[in-house]
Amino acid sequence: MIKFRNTWAEIDLDKIAHNVKALANLLPKEHRVMGVVKGGGYGHGSVQVARTLTENGVDFLMVALLEEAVTLREGGIRTPILVVGRTNPAYAHVAAAYDITLTVFQKDWLDGVATKLFPKPLDVHVEFETGMNRTGIVTEQDLHEVVEHVKKMEQVNITGAYTHFATADEINSDQYETQHKRYHHMLGILASLVGDNLITHIGNSAAGIQYSQDMLDYTRFGVSLYGIYPSADVASLEKVTLKQAMHVHSEISQIKQVHPGDAISYGATYTAEKEEWIATVPIGYADGWSRALQGFHVLVDGKRCPIVGRICMDSMMIKVDQYYEAGKRVTLIGENNGAFISMDDVASHLGTIGYEIPVMLTSRIPREYKLRSQ
Repeated sequence: MIKFRNTWAEIDLDKIAHNVKALANLLPKEHRVMGVVKGGGYGHGSVQVARTLTENGVDFLMVALLEEAVTLREGGIRTPILVVGRTNPAYAHVAAAYDITLTVFQKDWLDGVATKLFPKPLDVHVEFETGMNRTGIVTEQDLHEVVEHVKKMEQVNITGAYTHFATADEINSDQYETQHKRYHHMLGILASLVGDNLITHIGNSAAGIQYSQDMLDYTRFGVSLYGIYPSADVASLEKVTLKQAMHVHSEISQIKQVHPGDAISYGATYTAEKEEWIATVPIGYADGWSRALQGFHVLVDGKRCPIVGRICMDSMMIKVDQYYEAGKRVTLIGENNGAFISMDDVASHLGTIGYEIPVMLTSRIPREYKLRSQ
């Protein structure tokens, strides 16, 4: 994206490299990281992040959509890629053509796969439903039916299996233990049907950090790769030090002194009580900077400056402590003169989780990539 505006997200790829190495060090010997780059690499840029991960020992990637996997392939990423969730079976031949592994958990899905269109064989991983109640094979009978159906399809191969934990971000969750046992029971049945030469992966970021000793061939590290802890509970374990990779900056476009009684922005929801310096910053809700962040703060010269008045589509206003020239840097997320705003700080104000913040920032905010070598 060509950058004309003075609002941007800086992505520090060295911090992503640090995070993947730190997370890999938690795992048992011979176990590896599966890098999760869905959602455009959690808003950081999937191709750029994937390159960094593969340069730092990651040899398997995971996405949520076939489109995301194709984007990686067309971006030059040759590493094996798994698509989790359900892909329209009508497009399974696209996955085969691009050497992309799909997920299977329904016999009916296999009925819709036209293998005659395949240019080469298709690998699939079996997903087991163990307690998340989202997607996955639930019963032993369903598993037998899926396996029997696959065996009749010459160009479809079961190469792996996985599940997803619902409560691994809680400390010592009973449900985690229940899901863990269910998975191993179902995995044993699958191995008896197709052999034990399977790629197995059960852990997300939370499980990989809290229960690293339980992890199998791969652990699907996602949000943690980007320097965001999956929960405050997991962070409190202090098992790994992560570095936030994304910083979001803008600049003051105009500054004015307002007088007592002057109202700011739509709806006049903020009124100055005294002489105040009000600066306009060119970022708004069309950029993913939610209107609900009114009352939150940004950083100027390392000082917290409140967002006043309603956030507009393309801009917002902040109250500053003094006059600043137009072009003065404003930090919305990240470090500024020794002060720091984390993804979790923003999430806390919005009543959500840190995962959501980087992915809600739209493509109108250009991503700029930083490396020590640059």
